[in-house]
Amino acid sequence: MNREKDLPTLYWKNHTLYLIDQRYLPGRIEYRICRSCPDVADSIKEMTVRGAPAIGISAAFGLVIEAGSALKSGLSTEKMIEKITLAGAELIKARPTAVNLAWGVERMLRLAAVNSKLPAQELLNRLEEEALAIYEEDVRNNRLIGRFGAELVPDQANILTHCNAGALATGGYGTALGVVRAACEEGKQIHVYIDETRPLLQGARLTAFELYHEGIAATLITDNAAGYLMALGKIDLIVVGADRIAANGDAANKIGTYGLAVLARYHQIPFYVAAPLSTIDRDLACGSGIVIEERCLTEVTHLEQCRVTVAGIKAFNPAFDVTPAGLISAIITEKGVIRQPAAEKIAALFTA
Repeated sequence: MNREKDLPTLYWKNHTLYLIDQRYLPGRIEYRICRSCPDVADSIKEMTVRGAPAIGISAAFGLVIEAGSALKSGLSTEKMIEKITLAGAELIKARPTAVNLAWGVERMLRLAAVNSKLPAQELLNRLEEEALAIYEEDVRNNRLIGRFGAELVPDQANILTHCNAGALATGGYGTALGVVRAACEEGKQIHVYIDETRPLLQGARLTAFELYHEGIAATLITDNAAGYLMALGKIDLIVVGADRIAANGDAANKIGTYGLAVLARYHQIPFYVAAPLSTIDRDLACGSGIVIEERCLTEVTHLEQCRVTVAGIKAFNPAFDVTPAGLISAIITEKGVIRQPAAEKIAALFTA
């Protein structure tokens, strides 16, 4: 089975958004049908869909659904724009760390503002075209990220990855796993070590699912085993995704990423971040300004419905941490590789 082709992360049909429900993978394959913008917002908040690029795409389609609802209600273009603006604000609140969410909403609202004189039906058509363009651009950009990243991967490499930055986290192909895919497509013999990624086990549930079905050699490990494998010389490079990258290259990714970067520096292992330019927040000077989402404590205290710790114990559940740019060997984007990332190098990508 080609997981990316046969089981798309999301698809758009008859003005309805279909999202593979990642909470149930790998045990059950089920699509959530989103017929309203609140459906999309709930899907993002509940992590039916997750991964920075994927939620940005989902939000764009959510605004198309909202615009369609406005048209059915007979609202004017002006009222349609008011309605999608309010809906966009609610979508952005769904998850605060991933910048692609706000990026997708803002891109759609800019298009609406530019076309505010069009009839409502025509504006809806333009919005749908833009959402589809965001979707298609993401897949194309991921393939470029993969191509540039594959140049950094030697044959016979053992790669460590954390969380899931594959097709399931994007419109398709993936960022960090896009690098893996591209290297394999070039004929390189690659083996991937997959961090389980507590507490929601995105590595064990999702990354393992993708790599297994695509026939890419992989081994699942506990998060705690990563440092030991580095000490044994079993890891040649680390590649992860990102949910927000500051203008100076500081990168927010799934909790545990920062620790891997520190270990990689000690063991002199290249540490790469793969992400599209839409993940770079140029308005944020450094990573200290990134809002870190804190999620429900039961994700830590329970495994599914089963409590795994004593009742009443305190818990802490940040979903992300920030890796300083100084610990990142390179950021891999659709415009190329930024080695030893710094503000001036990142800014140059946007003017190239």
